[in-house]
Amino acid sequence: MKIDRHDQAKILSSMEISRLFTTGLKTQRDRTLFGICLYTGTRIAEACALHTKDVYSIDGSIRPRITIRKNTTKGKIETRSVPICSDLRSLLENYSSSKVYLFPGRHGLGHIHPDSADKILRAAFLELGIEGASTHSFRRTCLTKMHMSGVPLKVIQKISGHKTLGALQKYLDVLDEDLESAVSTLTF
Repeated sequence: MKIDRHDQAKILSSMEISRLFTTGLKTQRDRTLFGICLYTGTRIAEACALHTKDVYSIDGSIRPRITIRKNTTKGKIETRSVPICSDLRSLLENYSSSKVYLFPGRHGLGHIHPDSADKILRAAFLELGIEGASTHSFRRTCLTKMHMSGVPLKVIQKISGHKTLGALQKYLDVLDEDLESAVSTLTF
């Protein structure tokens, strides 16, 4: 049974992310799709609907930024452009699509459906014994990690596309590993 967790989706630990991308996700397409979600904070529907030209130039080179078109965003209000980090660039270098959509659907028609991507991810979570996670975990993980790294909230808001800081703050969480790190620095 699929549960709509959105704001409550588990934030993935560094170890869980490593296991997902080394053994859980079986194909380069799947690693690239979920890598986009993880490293850009996009929703799964936004990542699934990406056009190849939103990521790759006409000569096949990787653009410096991914374009998330407004017609694929939740509110359909504004196009976003998110820089591509080195880890995502590595995934993109090992993946290519000659179709209109970066992640073509069955038989090359349209794009992969978000429900199909969800099934792929749930199988990986089940295999690895990761509970409480969903496709939305990548978005929450990305935004929380940026926040914990000291990225200003306004910058995170611009990347995520949230209309208000209040809406963004629902995504941010404190990780157990960060709590342990903070407590270990205490000296009196």
